[in-house]
Amino acid sequence: MVASVKQMLKAKAGFCRDIREFFSKRDVIEVDTPVLSRYGTVDPSIASFEVNSAFSKSPLYLQTSPEFAMKKLLCNGSGSIYQICHSFRDGEEGRLHRHEFSMLEWYRVGFTMFDLIDEVEELVLSIFPVKVTSTKKQVFSYSELFLKYLDIDPLVATVIQLQQVAYCNKININKDVMGDDRDSWLNLLMSHLIEPQLGKCGLTFVYGYPASQAALAQLNQDDNRIADRFELYINGVEIANGFQELQDAQEQLRRFQAEQQYRADNGMMQIPYDKELIAALEKGLPFCSGVAVGLDRLFMLRTGAESI
Repeated sequence: MVASVKQMLKAKAGFCRDIREFFSKRDVIEVDTPVLSRYGTVDPSIASFEVNSAFSKSPLYLQTSPEFAMKKLLCNGSGSIYQICHSFRDGEEGRLHRHEFSMLEWYRVGFTMFDLIDEVEELVLSIFPVKVTSTKKQVFSYSELFLKYLDIDPLVATVIQLQQVAYCNKININKDVMGDDRDSWLNLLMSHLIEPQLGKCGLTFVYGYPASQAALAQLNQDDNRIADRFELYINGVEIANGFQELQDAQEQLRRFQAEQQYRADNGMMQIPYDKELIAALEKGLPFCSGVAVGLDRLFMLRTGAESI
């Protein structure tokens, strides 16, 4: 039976209420930050929407997430915070993607990445009327999954080896279009061959992504080839992306500048990095971990809908 508009509106309102109650019990403060900024996201994998105004000397950008604004609050002593908001990203549209979408983002002061993984699990299980898992959560490293499903180590594999895995698994793609970027090939293999296997029996967390795929995360202290980043999958769908947050202002500046250079070298839109974030980080970001959750995807799973 197809739900009516009113039923879906009531369901969405209850969904957001449950989330707010979850954070209220944990004394995490709800915040509301601007969605329009003089600075955009320079990450080459994310496309910002540019807004032009007759009253602004330079373009403005719609937020791709509230991360930068929330980190500025953290640097000014906000303590643990969360936000439910709309974010905007240019690119594909489909069952799981929209240009404008709902996001839940939160930061926990004093939490490690693994502390936050536990809290993400608690949140997801608390807002589902029926448990989405028949087993305890599964936690794998990124490298473990590539070795398990593809018998290849993603941290040392060459581009040619990654291409061979793609072709052996009948992924038809023009290698000239893909180029020689390792992360592009890793992302292709992850999305086509590994992600569909994840979260089939409940919640699956993946951590320890290559350092090149985590521009805002802290590098792992034991292995600087990987970053302290994690993702959550349910029924083959990516739901959350989290970091143990980078605190070093100069390292963050270096990464922003490297991303800008990559954009310039590849003919991509030039976007100014957030200088205010660098200034805030110089004042000091407390040790914390943060995560962004795709609310539309989570609501889709809660209601049994086929798309967001």
